[in-house]
Amino acid sequence: MIVGIIVGAIVVLVILIFIFMYNGLVRTRNRIDNAWSQIDVQLRRRYDLIPNLVETVKGYAAHEREVLESVTQARANAINAQGPAQQAQAENVLEGALKSLFAVSENYPDLKANQNFLNLQEELTSTEDRVAYARQFYNDSVLSYNNKIQSLPTNILAGMFNFEKREYFEAEPEATGPVKVEF
Repeated sequence: MIVGIIVGAIVVLVILIFIFMYNGLVRTRNRIDNAWSQIDVQLRRRYDLIPNLVETVKGYAAHEREVLESVTQARANAINAQGPAQQAQAENVLEGALKSLFAVSENYPDLKANQNFLNLQEELTSTEDRVAYARQFYNDSVLSYNNKIQSLPTNILAGMFNFEKREYFEAEPEATGPVKVEF
């Protein structure tokens, strides 16, 4: 009788442990999905600002057509990117195009003094900070999740229920180096 109670208690304990591990994996996976949606919200906000910025610059620097077109194309590619790796690559191209756009603005004192341009530039800077925070939170969530699905004993449960490793939102190696501006 006592042996039956002990065995029953052990079985219940094992079941509870597996339930807690499974729920932990689900919570962590959902945190990653939420973090990705926060990145998406901030990127959409940035994408909405870019056309206004391009139009403002266009009024002052119409002959800088190549730079303006590269920003517009990079924005379109970033909007259509799928998944963290492709999104990160598109974002790096867009950031480079925006840096070129701001470099061009240095040649136009009237543009640099334009209140609309200054407001857009400030808003874009603020959005960039939010994107950076959202990326960090996403990558931290991915790290926690990937650690869980690769560590004992949750890796057994993760394998049984097809919890798959997630990708980080990483910058291209060239994006971490110095910026080249050429005219």
